[in-house]
Amino acid sequence: MKFILTLLLAITAVHANPIVYEGEAGPGKGKHIVFLASDHEYRAEEACPALARILAKRLGFKCTVVFGVDKEGYIEAGSSIVTGLDALEKADLFFIFARFLNLPDDQMAHIESYVERGGPVCGLRTSSHAFKIPGDSKYAKYDFKSKAAGYENGFGHQILGNTWVGHYGTNHKQGTRIQVIPEQRGNVILTGVADTAFTHAGGYVGKAAPDFTVLTNSQPLVSMDPAAEADPNKPPMPSTWTRSYVAKNGTKHRVFHSTQGASQDFLDDNYRRLVLNGVLWAIGMEKEIKADLDFSFVGSYNPSKFSFNGHVKKVKPSDLAGWEAPIMPAR
Repeated sequence: MKFILTLLLAITAVHANPIVYEGEAGPGKGKHIVFLASDHEYRAEEACPALARILAKRLGFKCTVVFGVDKEGYIEAGSSIVTGLDALEKADLFFIFARFLNLPDDQMAHIESYVERGGPVCGLRTSSHAFKIPGDSKYAKYDFKSKAAGYENGFGHQILGNTWVGHYGTNHKQGTRIQVIPEQRGNVILTGVADTAFTHAGGYVGKAAPDFTVLTNSQPLVSMDPAAEADPNKPPMPSTWTRSYVAKNGTKHRVFHSTQGASQDFLDDNYRRLVLNGVLWAIGMEKEIKADLDFSFVGSYNPSKFSFNGHVKKVKPSDLAGWEAPIMPAR
Protein backbone atom coordinates (compact mmCIF):
# COMPACT_ATOMS: atom_id res chain seq x y z
CA MET A 1 0.00 0.00 0.00
CA LYS A 2 2.80 2.40 0.92
CA PHE A 3 4.50 1.66 -2.44
CA ILE A 4 1.27 2.44 -4.28
CA LEU A 5 0.86 5.72 -2.39
CA THR A 6 4.46 6.68 -3.13
CA LEU A 7 3.95 5.87 -6.82
CA LEU A 8 0.73 7.91 -6.88
CA LEU A 9 2.49 10.90 -5.35
CA ALA A 10 5.33 10.61 -7.82
CA ILE A 11 2.94 10.55 -10.77
CA THR A 12 0.94 13.45 -9.37
CA ALA A 13 4.12 15.49 -8.79
CA VAL A 14 4.73 15.57 -12.53
CA HIS A 15 1.50 17.52 -12.91
CA ALA A 16 1.58 19.51 -9.67
CA ASN A 17 4.81 21.43 -9.57
CA PRO A 18 4.61 24.53 -7.37
CA ILE A 19 4.36 27.85 -9.14
CA VAL A 20 7.09 30.44 -8.74
CA TYR A 21 6.68 34.19 -9.13
CA GLU A 22 10.13 35.72 -9.70
CA GLY A 23 10.45 39.31 -8.60
CA GLU A 24 12.72 41.46 -10.74
CA ALA A 25 13.47 44.48 -8.56
CA GLY A 26 12.68 45.90 -5.14
CA PRO A 27 13.69 45.56 -1.50
CA GLY A 28 12.73 41.88 -1.48
CA LYS A 29 15.15 40.96 -4.26
CA GLY A 30 17.23 37.99 -3.13
CA LYS A 31 14.67 36.85 -0.53
CA HIS A 32 12.52 33.75 -0.97
CA ILE A 33 9.05 33.22 0.51
CA VAL A 34 7.39 29.79 0.38
CA PHE A 35 3.59 29.53 0.67
CA LEU A 36 1.72 26.35 1.60
CA ALA A 37 -1.89 26.73 0.40
CA SER A 38 -4.30 23.92 1.23
CA ASP A 39 -7.37 24.49 3.41
CA HIS A 40 -10.91 23.22 2.93
CA GLU A 41 -13.05 26.32 3.26
CA TYR A 42 -11.39 29.72 3.07
CA ARG A 43 -9.85 29.54 -0.40
CA ALA A 44 -6.17 29.47 0.53
CA GLU A 45 -5.56 28.38 -3.06
CA GLU A 46 -6.77 31.83 -4.16
CA ALA A 47 -5.45 34.07 -1.38
CA CYS A 48 -1.89 32.73 -1.37
CA PRO A 49 -1.05 33.17 -5.06
CA ALA A 50 -2.66 36.63 -4.99
CA LEU A 51 -0.45 37.70 -2.06
CA ALA A 52 2.58 36.03 -3.62
CA ARG A 53 2.15 37.97 -6.85
CA ILE A 54 1.96 41.27 -4.97
CA LEU A 55 5.12 40.50 -2.99
CA ALA A 56 6.98 39.38 -6.09
CA LYS A 57 5.87 42.02 -8.60
CA ARG A 58 5.67 45.01 -6.26
CA LEU A 59 8.59 44.27 -3.93
CA GLY A 60 10.88 41.90 -5.80
CA PHE A 61 10.61 38.73 -3.71
CA LYS A 62 10.84 35.26 -5.15
CA CYS A 63 7.60 33.55 -4.11
CA THR A 64 6.94 29.84 -4.39
CA VAL A 65 3.37 28.61 -3.89
CA VAL A 66 2.77 24.95 -3.03
CA PHE A 67 -0.78 23.61 -3.38
CA GLY A 68 -2.72 20.56 -2.30
CA VAL A 69 -3.88 18.67 -5.38
CA ASP A 70 -5.92 15.64 -6.38
CA LYS A 71 -4.56 12.49 -8.03
CA GLU A 72 -4.75 14.16 -11.45
CA GLY A 73 -2.80 17.22 -10.35
CA TYR A 74 -5.74 19.62 -10.12
CA ILE A 75 -5.89 21.94 -7.11
CA GLU A 76 -8.06 20.37 -4.41
CA ALA A 77 -8.91 22.39 -1.32
CA GLY A 78 -7.53 20.74 1.81
CA SER A 79 -5.69 17.97 0.00
CA SER A 80 -2.64 16.44 1.67
CA ILE A 81 -1.17 15.47 -1.70
CA VAL A 82 1.57 18.07 -1.64
CA THR A 83 4.97 18.24 -3.29
CA GLY A 84 7.56 20.98 -3.46
CA LEU A 85 8.20 21.86 0.17
CA ASP A 86 11.88 21.19 -0.39
CA ALA A 87 11.85 24.89 -1.36
CA LEU A 88 11.80 25.58 2.40
CA GLU A 89 15.40 24.44 2.69
CA LYS A 90 16.62 27.82 1.47
CA ALA A 91 13.52 29.92 2.23
CA ASP A 92 13.60 33.18 4.16
CA LEU A 93 9.94 32.96 5.24
CA PHE A 94 7.31 30.24 5.51
CA PHE A 95 3.75 31.47 4.89
CA ILE A 96 1.20 28.82 5.82
CA PHE A 97 -2.53 28.71 5.14
CA ALA A 98 -3.58 25.11 5.73
CA ARG A 99 -6.09 22.95 7.59
CA PHE A 100 -6.03 19.37 8.90
CA LEU A 101 -3.22 18.17 6.64
CA ASN A 102 -1.51 14.80 6.97
CA LEU A 103 1.40 15.32 4.61
CA PRO A 104 3.77 12.65 3.36
CA ASP A 105 6.80 12.21 5.62
CA ASP A 106 9.18 13.63 3.06
CA GLN A 107 7.18 16.89 2.95
CA MET A 108 6.77 17.15 6.74
CA ALA A 109 10.54 16.68 7.02
CA HIS A 110 11.06 19.98 5.21
CA ILE A 111 8.67 21.80 7.55
CA GLU A 112 10.38 20.32 10.59
CA SER A 113 13.80 21.24 9.27
CA TYR A 114 12.62 24.80 8.66
CA VAL A 115 11.21 25.38 12.15
CA GLU A 116 14.11 23.62 13.82
CA ARG A 117 16.52 26.06 12.18
CA GLY A 118 14.28 28.96 13.20
CA GLY A 119 12.86 30.40 10.02
CA PRO A 120 10.21 33.13 10.47
CA VAL A 121 6.58 32.10 9.99
CA CYS A 122 3.36 33.83 8.93
CA GLY A 123 0.10 31.95 9.42
CA LEU A 124 -3.54 32.64 8.57
CA ARG A 125 -6.86 31.42 9.95
CA THR A 126 -6.99 27.59 9.91
CA SER A 127 -3.23 27.27 10.22
CA SER A 128 -3.88 27.13 13.96
CA HIS A 129 -5.01 23.59 13.15
CA ALA A 130 -2.89 23.05 10.07
CA PHE A 131 -2.12 19.40 10.80
CA LYS A 132 -4.23 16.39 11.74
CA ILE A 133 -1.74 13.55 11.99
CA PRO A 134 -2.23 10.01 13.36
CA GLY A 135 -0.60 9.22 16.68
CA ASP A 136 1.66 6.55 15.21
CA SER A 137 3.16 8.96 12.67
CA LYS A 138 6.74 10.17 12.90
CA TYR A 139 5.35 13.72 12.87
CA ALA A 140 2.41 13.23 15.25
CA LYS A 141 3.62 16.02 17.54
CA TYR A 142 2.53 18.58 14.91
CA ASP A 143 -1.12 17.49 15.25
CA PHE A 144 -3.45 20.21 16.53
CA LYS A 145 -4.35 18.06 19.53
CA SER A 146 -0.83 16.85 20.23
CA LYS A 147 -0.06 15.71 23.76
CA ALA A 148 3.64 15.26 23.07
CA ALA A 149 5.69 16.53 26.00
CA GLY A 150 7.13 19.90 25.09
CA TYR A 151 5.00 20.17 21.96
CA GLU A 152 1.49 20.22 23.38
CA ASN A 153 -1.27 21.23 20.94
CA GLY A 154 1.08 20.94 18.02
CA PHE A 155 2.23 23.40 15.37
CA GLY A 156 -0.58 25.88 15.90
CA HIS A 157 0.10 26.39 19.57
CA GLN A 158 3.87 25.98 19.54
CA ILE A 159 4.56 28.18 16.50
CA LEU A 160 1.58 30.46 15.85
CA GLY A 161 0.47 30.75 19.47
CA ASN A 162 -3.00 29.14 19.40
CA THR A 163 -4.31 25.79 18.34
CA TRP A 164 -7.96 25.50 17.25
CA VAL A 165 -10.20 26.88 20.00
CA GLY A 166 -13.49 27.66 18.27
CA HIS A 167 -15.58 30.11 16.26
CA TYR A 168 -16.60 33.40 17.78
CA GLY A 169 -19.98 34.31 16.36
CA THR A 170 -21.75 32.51 13.51
CA ASN A 171 -19.50 31.99 10.52
CA HIS A 172 -21.04 32.84 7.10
CA LYS A 173 -23.77 34.85 8.86
CA GLN A 174 -21.70 37.34 10.82
CA GLY A 175 -18.90 39.33 9.25
CA THR A 176 -16.08 40.75 11.34
CA ARG A 177 -14.80 44.25 11.97
CA ILE A 178 -11.05 44.20 12.59
CA GLN A 179 -10.15 46.94 15.06
CA VAL A 180 -6.65 48.30 15.61
CA ILE A 181 -5.78 48.40 19.30
CA PRO A 182 -5.14 52.11 20.01
CA GLU A 183 -2.11 51.41 22.20
CA GLN A 184 -0.46 49.65 19.26
CA ARG A 185 -1.01 52.48 16.79
CA GLY A 186 2.75 53.15 16.68
CA ASN A 187 3.62 49.54 15.80
CA VAL A 188 5.34 49.45 12.42
CA ILE A 189 3.04 46.66 11.17
CA LEU A 190 0.11 49.06 11.43
CA THR A 191 1.74 51.65 9.17
CA GLY A 192 -0.82 52.82 6.62
CA VAL A 193 -3.55 50.62 8.14
CA ALA A 194 -6.81 52.35 9.05
CA ASP A 195 -8.41 51.91 12.46
CA THR A 196 -10.84 49.31 11.11
CA ALA A 197 -11.10 46.76 8.31
CA PHE A 198 -13.87 44.39 7.26
CA THR A 199 -13.43 40.66 6.82
CA HIS A 200 -16.01 38.22 5.53
CA ALA A 201 -14.70 35.39 7.67
CA GLY A 202 -16.35 35.12 11.05
CA GLY A 203 -14.42 35.56 14.26
CA TYR A 204 -12.23 32.95 15.90
CA VAL A 205 -11.58 32.64 19.60
CA GLY A 206 -8.10 34.07 20.11
CA LYS A 207 -6.34 33.45 23.41
CA ALA A 208 -3.50 35.89 23.92
CA ALA A 209 -0.55 34.64 25.94
CA PRO A 210 1.66 37.08 27.88
CA ASP A 211 4.34 36.94 25.17
CA PHE A 212 1.96 38.07 22.41
CA THR A 213 1.90 41.56 21.01
CA VAL A 214 -1.78 41.83 20.04
CA LEU A 215 -2.25 44.32 17.21
CA THR A 216 -5.97 44.02 16.44
CA ASN A 217 -9.19 42.67 17.86
CA SER A 218 -12.04 41.13 15.91
CA GLN A 219 -15.56 42.40 16.53
CA PRO A 220 -18.35 40.13 15.24
CA LEU A 221 -21.13 42.03 13.48
CA VAL A 222 -24.84 41.23 13.46
CA SER A 223 -24.75 40.46 9.72
CA MET A 224 -22.42 40.21 6.71
CA ASP A 225 -22.90 43.90 5.96
CA PRO A 226 -19.63 45.82 6.55
CA ALA A 227 -21.69 48.68 8.00
CA ALA A 228 -23.62 46.44 10.39
CA GLU A 229 -23.74 47.04 14.11
CA ALA A 230 -21.48 45.13 16.45
CA ASP A 231 -22.94 42.01 18.04
CA PRO A 232 -23.74 43.25 21.57
CA ASN A 233 -23.17 39.75 22.97
CA LYS A 234 -19.68 39.38 21.51
CA PRO A 235 -17.07 41.81 22.87
CA PRO A 236 -13.82 42.20 20.87
CA MET A 237 -11.45 39.21 20.72
CA PRO A 238 -7.71 39.14 19.84
CA SER A 239 -7.28 38.53 16.11
CA THR A 240 -3.81 39.61 14.97
CA TRP A 241 -0.62 39.20 16.93
CA THR A 242 3.11 38.78 16.78
CA ARG A 243 5.18 36.49 18.96
CA SER A 244 8.34 34.45 18.79
CA TYR A 245 8.96 30.72 18.91
CA VAL A 246 12.04 28.89 20.07
CA ALA A 247 14.14 26.98 17.53
CA LYS A 248 16.06 23.80 18.27
CA ASN A 249 19.18 25.74 19.26
CA GLY A 250 17.21 27.84 21.78
CA THR A 251 17.06 31.05 19.74
CA LYS A 252 13.81 32.97 19.25
CA HIS A 253 12.30 33.76 15.86
CA ARG A 254 9.48 35.93 14.54
CA VAL A 255 5.87 34.90 13.99
CA PHE A 256 2.94 36.88 12.58
CA HIS A 257 -0.55 35.39 12.84
CA SER A 258 -4.04 36.50 11.82
CA THR A 259 -7.18 34.58 12.75
CA GLN A 260 -8.82 35.89 9.55
CA GLY A 261 -7.70 35.42 5.94
CA ALA A 262 -10.50 34.13 3.71
CA SER A 263 -9.80 34.99 0.09
CA GLN A 264 -12.61 37.58 0.14
CA ASP A 265 -11.05 39.27 3.18
CA PHE A 266 -8.17 40.51 1.05
CA LEU A 267 -10.51 42.69 -0.97
CA ASP A 268 -10.33 45.07 1.98
CA ASP A 269 -7.28 47.27 1.34
CA ASN A 270 -6.54 47.71 5.03
CA TYR A 271 -6.69 44.03 5.89
CA ARG A 272 -4.46 43.22 2.91
CA ARG A 273 -1.95 45.87 4.00
CA LEU A 274 -2.00 44.56 7.57
CA VAL A 275 -1.03 41.05 6.45
CA LEU A 276 1.59 42.17 3.94
CA ASN A 277 3.15 44.50 6.49
CA GLY A 278 3.22 41.48 8.79
CA VAL A 279 5.15 39.55 6.17
CA LEU A 280 7.75 42.31 5.90
CA TRP A 281 8.10 42.51 9.68
CA ALA A 282 8.42 38.73 10.09
CA ILE A 283 11.16 38.50 7.48
CA GLY A 284 13.06 41.29 9.25
CA MET A 285 12.39 44.05 6.75
CA GLU A 286 10.35 46.41 8.91
CA LYS A 287 12.44 49.36 7.72
CA GLU A 288 10.87 48.85 4.29
CA ILE A 289 7.32 49.26 5.59
CA LYS A 290 5.88 52.51 4.28
CA ALA A 291 2.33 53.83 4.27
CA ASP A 292 2.42 54.32 0.50
CA LEU A 293 3.72 50.89 -0.53
CA ASP A 294 1.78 49.65 -3.55
CA PHE A 295 -0.09 46.58 -2.39
CA SER A 296 -2.64 46.54 -5.21
CA PHE A 297 -3.45 43.21 -6.83
CA VAL A 298 -1.37 41.98 -9.74
CA GLY A 299 -3.58 40.68 -12.52
CA SER A 300 -7.22 39.72 -12.09
CA TYR A 301 -8.37 38.74 -8.60
CA ASN A 302 -12.02 37.72 -8.25
CA PRO A 303 -12.15 35.53 -5.15
CA SER A 304 -14.77 32.87 -4.71
CA LYS A 305 -17.22 33.00 -1.83
CA PHE A 306 -15.62 30.93 0.89
CA SER A 307 -17.35 27.64 1.66
CA PHE A 308 -16.68 23.95 2.03
CA ASN A 309 -16.49 22.16 -1.33
CA GLY A 310 -16.44 25.58 -2.99
CA HIS A 311 -13.07 25.57 -4.72
CA VAL A 312 -12.96 26.12 -8.47
CA LYS A 313 -12.59 22.73 -10.11
CA LYS A 314 -10.20 21.57 -12.82
CA VAL A 315 -7.56 24.23 -12.15
CA LYS A 316 -3.90 23.20 -12.08
CA PRO A 317 -1.20 25.23 -10.35
CA SER A 318 0.28 26.04 -13.75
CA ASP A 319 -2.99 27.80 -14.67
CA LEU A 320 -2.10 30.47 -12.10
CA ALA A 321 1.44 31.09 -13.29
CA GLY A 322 2.48 34.51 -14.57
CA TRP A 323 1.32 37.98 -13.65
CA GLU A 324 -1.89 38.11 -15.67
CA ALA A 325 -3.45 34.66 -15.09
CA PRO A 326 -6.86 35.24 -13.50
CA ILE A 327 -7.40 34.03 -9.95
CA MET A 328 -9.40 31.94 -10.52
CA PRO A 329 -9.86 30.94 -14.16
CA ALA A 330 -13.46 30.48 -15.24
CA ARG A 331 -14.43 26.83 -15.53
